[in-house]
Amino acid sequence: MEHIDERKVGAYTLRIDRSLCVGFGDCLDAAPVAFGLDAASIAVFRDPAAESPDRLFAACAACPVDALSMHDAAGRQIAP
Repeated sequence: MEHIDERKVGAYTLRIDRSLCVGFGDCLDAAPVAFGLDAASIAVFRDPAAESPDRLFAACAACPVDALSMHDAAGRQIAP
């Protein structure tokens, strides 16, 4: 299984590094429609396009192990 899962949402690219995620669930608190946890309690995408960019940013910034990241259209990491 690939360790990095990536989704393009508007002008942003979201990444989940599944090798870093330990399942705290802070991303779910910030953006519950965008993220979920799989059977192993590792973050997965649900419907990130249904969340506002502000909530997606907050979810990435909230991850205590930096397993989530958000990148702008130029590829620069803007969160965390």
